[in-house]
Amino acid sequence: MAMINTCKKKLLKGDPTIGAWLSIGSPIAAEIVAGAGYDAVVMDHEHGPGDFLNAISLMQALGEAGPTPMMRVPWNDTVYIKRALDIGVMGVIVPYVQNAEEARNAVDACRYPLKGIRGVAPHAARCSRWGARLGEYLDAWPKQCLIICQIETEEAIENIEDIAAVDGVDMLFLGPSDVSASVGHMLDLEHSAVTNMIERAERKMRKTNKLLGTVIRPGKSLNWTYERGYDFVIAASDAKLISAGAQAQVSTFRDNPPKRPKRASAPHRNRG
Repeated sequence: MAMINTCKKKLLKGDPTIGAWLSIGSPIAAEIVAGAGYDAVVMDHEHGPGDFLNAISLMQALGEAGPTPMMRVPWNDTVYIKRALDIGVMGVIVPYVQNAEEARNAVDACRYPLKGIRGVAPHAARCSRWGARLGEYLDAWPKQCLIICQIETEEAIENIEDIAAVDGVDMLFLGPSDVSASVGHMLDLEHSAVTNMIERAERKMRKTNKLLGTVIRPGKSLNWTYERGYDFVIAASDAKLISAGAQAQVSTFRDNPPKRPKRASAPHRNRG
């Protein structure tokens, strides 16, 4: 695995970056998505079915020069974050960060002592190629890790300034679906209560000095999303790309049945 977080490098230059979820745990799907040229892929362990051995298979499918491998962990869990980093993940999205204390917990989980509490065993882990590139990993790691706090509730929005002020938080990531649920209108992203809350969050996020991330919203374009001030947008998932492509093809076929030439007689049917 590369020791340089190419997505973070691009972000710090001010370039917009595009990502995709890896949701179904398929190395073949991961290889196909990687070949499309995304800046990063995010293995979704909050909602997806994957485990750590599966995550290693996905990262192997990405290849050395592929997109930056990241993981959305299930929770702000020190042990899970440690294990994710040890297998070579270069960025971590931590869900449901509500305040500065929880943001500090996420950062501490990503840092070795004395700056954090991450358990020390890189010499025995995939992150350093099982020790073969230990020195390179230890030198590179402090600047290469991308620590992302997900903002997805009314409480988190209220505390955006405090979360952003925590040293080590690189990005604030807005989760619009969870925001909608937190104000009682789950998945209704057009409801005025939801749009008002999201716009409030965006105004507050833009006033911080942090990178900003989100997912593309239904019916909205990538350009529309970036023009709202975001730096990193997850635009698709392996599952959605397969599903949308299959559904579009079949729908087009059903809605516009082919006009075929008439035959002199019905085609032979094998009745055997």
